[in-house]
Order: sequence, then structure tokens, then C-alpha cells
Amino acid sequence: MLRRALLATPLAAPALAQSWAPTRPIRMVVPFVAGGSTDVAARIVAEPMGERLGQPVIVENRGGSGGNIGGEMVARAAPDGHTLLMGVTGLLSTNIHIYRNMGFNPARDLAPVGMAYTSDMVIVVPPSLPVRNLADFVALAKARPGQLSFGSSGHGASTHTAAELFRLAAGIELLHVPYRGSGGAMADLMSGTIQMMLVQIAATVGPVREGRLRALAATGPRRHPLMPDVPTLAEQGYPQATATSWGAVMTTGGTPPAAIARLSEALRAALATPAAMQRMTNAGVDPEASTPEALAGFLQAETEKWGRVVREARITVD
Repeated sequence: MLRRALLATPLAAPALAQSWAPTRPIRMVVPFVAGGSTDVAARIVAEPMGERLGQPVIVENRGGSGGNIGGEMVARAAPDGHTLLMGVTGLLSTNIHIYRNMGFNPARDLAPVGMAYTSDMVIVVPPSLPVRNLADFVALAKARPGQLSFGSSGHGASTHTAAELFRLAAGIELLHVPYRGSGGAMADLMSGTIQMMLVQIAATVGPVREGRLRALAATGPRRHPLMPDVPTLAEQGYPQATATSWGAVMTTGGTPPAAIARLSEALRAALATPAAMQRMTNAGVDPEASTPEALAGFLQAETEKWGRVVREARITVD
């Protein structure tokens, strides 16, 4: 569904893409600390993009404030095509709804280059929780309103908003416990300190196979090959809770169309290389290409979708 929507727009004209070339190394800002899926994806595409562009693409980690610090760096950079952002669901479509003093507007101050990857998620619980499937979990949550907690990697992150989307669809009350990244949340989940988490599938494959976590539902539009035996939310009666986290490459708003076209062409070429495709698959994310125009439409739809969730779930940041 997502792939068809993103690839519906024709590719940019080759002549336009070839009319601009970088004159110095390009900086790709990752608005989170090193080591996460966003950082890994950025490093996978940076090298082949640099080869295609004739200048190295250097990844720089600038974390903080839900990605806003790194995002604002790119928004305030010179609009000359030499600064990129590996943006994600929360930063590009959710933060604008929950941060009162966000220093920039992604739709106004950033320009789409192209999609980079998608990552389906999964609802997991500790084996100590007395549930065997999603229906059991919903029944337990309804019997104990507000007593079960779920963890996330932070306010407004996809691990937070996607869990809120499911909570609203299921009509249950859960206590949100935000963490600074998924690592601490996963540790507390496995120990039973919190009772549920909705997290990227790749991060849970090992713990689920080892029996340290129990998978209840995949959140994507179809079952994921990493967990083919885990039914989707739609299969279990919650199609309205389907959600996929994603990463997209952006640049500074006002960047010339020729530069955006060339950067987008290089990104799509990088994603099409067998090495990049394999490395992304090994990292647990699915490569996903698009044109700038298709990404712009997708971002608008996602911003509207997650804005509704923020309002209905009353998500705020102090």
C-alpha cells in the first residue's frame, strides 16, 4: 500500500537532475544518537549516494528534543543542497502537534528529497503477563483500566503515537511511560516493570525467539517475514490501528529544484544497489524509494493522521 502510493509519481526529469552537482562534501544529519535504525539507514545510503554525487556524504549525529535539534539545524542551513536530514515519523509528522515551541515547521522549512525506509512494528509483552494473545491483553486492560503501562522511546516517537493509536482503537486505558530511547524501555519490559511496548520488529526478534518477550500483533498492513506467525492488527479486528514507522531524506527549504532532483536521483540509485538493500534488510528495515513529489503528499497525509491521534489521545510535552 505504502510502496504503491509513494511510487505513483513519475521520476524527475534526468536533465534537471544533471544540471546541479555538489561542490563540497554533503552533511547528512541524523537527529538521534548513533546506533539506532535511523542512524544505520543513513550510513547505509550515505556511501553509495556519495559515489553517485562525486562528493562524500558524511553522517553527523545531533540528537535531542525528539529530533527537533537536528531537524532545526537542517532547516536553518544554507539552501544549497549540501545539508541533508534523515527524518522520521515523529520529527516530520508528529512533533509539530505536540511541541508548543518547536523552532521550525517541517512542512515549511524542509524540502522532501525521497523516502528511505519503512519499519513495521509489533506489540510485545513480557511472558510474566497473563495473556496469550491480543484479545487477552485487551480484556485484561479493560478489567484493570489505567493499571497497565506501556513504554516508548519518548514523547511523540512512533513507539508512542502508534501505541496510542492502538489504545484508542481498542478502547482501553494505559499508562504511558516515556524513556530516552528504546533500550531502557525494552529492558524494563522484559523485567515486567512495564507491561507492553509497540516497537520495531527487528529489535524484538531475538527476545521473542528466546522467550523473553511475547509478540501479540504486527502493526503493518501485512504479516512481516521476520515474524510470519504473528497476525496483524487488522487480522485481529483493528484495521484502523495499522501503522508503520519510516525514514525519509529531507533538505533545507528553498533548495533549488535542480539540486533536489539530483539528490533524489542519487538516493533512489543508492537504495537500488544490492548491497544497500541487503544491509537494510539485515538491519531490520525495508528500503523504500520515492520521488520528492510523492514524499510531499505522503508527509501531508501522515501529518494529518498523527495530528488526529495527538488530539484524541491528548499527547503533550511539558
